[in-house]
Amino acid sequence: MDPNLITSTQAAVDPVFMFIFGACLLLLVGITGAMVWFVIRYHRSRAPQPTSQNDGNVWLEIAWTLLPTLLVLAMFYYGWAGYLALRNVPKGALEVTATARMWSWNFTYANGRSSSKLYVPAGKPVKVNLVATDVLHGFYLPAFRVKRDLVPGMTNYAWFVATKPGSYDLFCSQYCGTGHSAMITTVEALPSAEFTAWLNKEGSGGEHPGKELLEKQGCLGCHSLDGSPKVGPTFKGIWGRSVTVLTGGRERTLTVDEPYLRRSILEPKADLVKGYPPVMPASPLKDEELKSIIDFLKSGGAPSLKRDGAGLEIK
Repeated sequence: MDPNLITSTQAAVDPVFMFIFGACLLLLVGITGAMVWFVIRYHRSRAPQPTSQNDGNVWLEIAWTLLPTLLVLAMFYYGWAGYLALRNVPKGALEVTATARMWSWNFTYANGRSSSKLYVPAGKPVKVNLVATDVLHGFYLPAFRVKRDLVPGMTNYAWFVATKPGSYDLFCSQYCGTGHSAMITTVEALPSAEFTAWLNKEGSGGEHPGKELLEKQGCLGCHSLDGSPKVGPTFKGIWGRSVTVLTGGRERTLTVDEPYLRRSILEPKADLVKGYPPVMPASPLKDEELKSIIDFLKSGGAPSLKRDGAGLEIK
């Protein structure tokens, strides 16, 4: 296996897996078969007394020393070649920065475009620079045999090629807290022309800029827009809602308005909504960004409706 000739991460991992799996299967069958044969052949009822006078066999000892050594060296060679292929990024790869935080993903491109999904061109290598802002996370793409850890303060990366258009699951593979199981997104592999059009498109298809900021800041990893339960309170119908909070350990009831939302975003541990864990980090947002988010939440925090090509309303 020449790591310089490998064109996809699947081609680097799958042959190694099949070789090691095949070797282990062969050993399992061989050892189990030999064990069963010895049990039957040398059972006490068949051979009550030992008859062999041999106390050693040089060739047998050479064989059971040499063969496992060669097998382990072969496993090491294939594993090392596969590892080098996974670390050597092909030339001309598209670079994307993946930012992981509790409990969401955000992907940023060289032109400043960002998305909560990882959009890539099909058939082209993609290098993903991995950044964690809070705790340990894991960048796991089962379809492409890629799994790399994201450690706060440590530079890391991964690369892959989506050989054909499609949607592929992307998971966090390290337990990162209460909302870990919901830290799921997708890789959207598009034909080259469609990806270029998406990358150079202004905005995000008519979505409210406040919603875009919530996605970018990872807020929607903990707060839903459709009323479904998550780690934090839902944003659906939040404006004007009465909430019971704990302020300095004292319970009180507040109405959700602009001052409350500003304080909750900038000082999330000041007024903790009763029944929810104090896991929200402070968000260093600018005034115009805060206003945009609050304007969106004033509308009820409901998913925006758009029309598809058939004229149907979709979320």
